Amino acid sequence: MKIFILLVSVFFISFTSNCTSQNKNEIKPDNSKFTLKQFKIEKIQLTEQTRGTNRIITFTSNSKIVSLNGENTTFPLSSEEWQNISVQVNLVDLSKISSYESPTTDRFSDMALASSIIITSDGKQYTSNSFDAGMPPKELEALYDVLNNGIIKKKPEAGSR
Repeated sequence: MKIFILLVSVFFISFTSNCTSQNKNEIKPDNSKFTLKQFKIEKIQLTEQTRGTNRIITFTSNSKIVSLNGENTTFPLSSEEWQNISVQVNLVDLSKISSYESPTTDRFSDMALASSIIITSDGKQYTSNSFDAGMPPKELEALYDVLNNGIIKKKPEAGSR
């Protein structure tokens, strides 16, 4: 009987002695695993253009530069605004940003500005596919919203004119 208790004790101790707590840095959306990686964001550009309009809004850690048809205007950017932008960028999988599909195609017939988001992080540029202004891919909606200060200019619904 003593041998049985000894064997059970050794068995139990061998399974519990090497247990360590796991690092909880993983996020599991939709039951998939990936590690949240913090990027050093250098700048973000939101480009919107059509035949007669070329607008580029460039965000850096301390400024927002709006270029409308070649005329630049610079605005200060608070650290809180930059932090909000950085948080949204870090929620986007930058390696997949160029594969996100646009939900609409009005830009192909000049019914909407053709937009794209270019993120420069750690010396590398990540560029989204083009999308209609105000109608970004769902993966970029929150970032687009922050870049537009919470004002998204969506296309009017049919029959609302």
